[in-house]
Amino acid sequence: MIAAETAGEKKATDVVVLDVGETLVITGYFVIATCSNERQVRSVAEDVETALRERAGVKPIGREGERDGRWVLTDFGDVVVHIFQPDERDFYRLEKLWSDVPRVDLPDTVAGSASVEAEVADA
Repeated sequence: MIAAETAGEKKATDVVVLDVGETLVITGYFVIATCSNERQVRSVAEDVETALRERAGVKPIGREGERDGRWVLTDFGDVVVHIFQPDERDFYRLEKLWSDVPRVDLPDTVAGSASVEAEVADA
């Protein structure tokens, strides 16, 4: 998946892809990743957008949160990308909210650290 690969290449951590297509009618996948600061959140969101545009010909339908840089959500139709700072990811806990949907297997080089997954499993 281009969005997840790009986020991992740009040093985002805890990259997770949830297959929400059977549950939600409006999208097929959530890509969730963590970045350490506002600058990295914005940079990863921009790089994901560029990669999807150049490699898949997909443009975003909408983008939220860029100004604050704490959580940027970019909607590409079939894929919604969530780039969080750690506190926001912990607060919203999308993996726990959507724990009943399948996860897409990602290579370790893309997924990064498993700290958020461990925290969610412990909750």
